[in-house]
Amino acid sequence: QVHLVESGGGSVPPGGSLKLSCTASGVNLDHYIIGWFRQAPGKGLRGVAFIGTTDTNTFYEATVNGRFTISRDSAKNTIYLQMNSLKSEDTAIYYCAAELENEDLRVDEMSRSDFGSWGQGTQVTVSS
Repeated sequence: QVHLVESGGGSVPPGGSLKLSCTASGVNLDHYIIGWFRQAPGKGLRGVAFIGTTDTNTFYEATVNGRFTISRDSAKNTIYLQMNSLKSEDTAIYYCAAELENEDLRVDEMSRSDFGSWGQGTQVTVSS
C-alpha cells in the first residue's frame, strides 16, 4: 500500500477555485494511476478525475469536465486537481487514490474497487 496525503481543501464561494494536492513518500507516483474521488454529504463515493502514467492520459467525470484539471509534477511526486468555476454541488470530501499501473487498467473505466491505496481526504466546501 501507498501512504497518500491530500491537502489544499477549504471553503470558497461559488465560482471560486481550489487546487488539491496528493503526495506520497517512499514510492514514485509516476508508476501509479491516480484517481480523485469525492463523497458529498449523504451520497456515495464517486470518481471525478483520473490520470495514467502519461500526462495526456486523463479522464474526467461529465459534471467536472472542462472545470477540473488533473496533472502530475514528477519532481515533487505530487498529483494535483485544479478546480475552477466551483459550484455548491462540488461540496464534498475529496480523496486521492493510487493503483500500480498495469496493462489491464484504463483511466476511462476505473472505479473505486480498482484502487488499493487511499488518502485520508480533504474537505471542499463551496458556499456563499
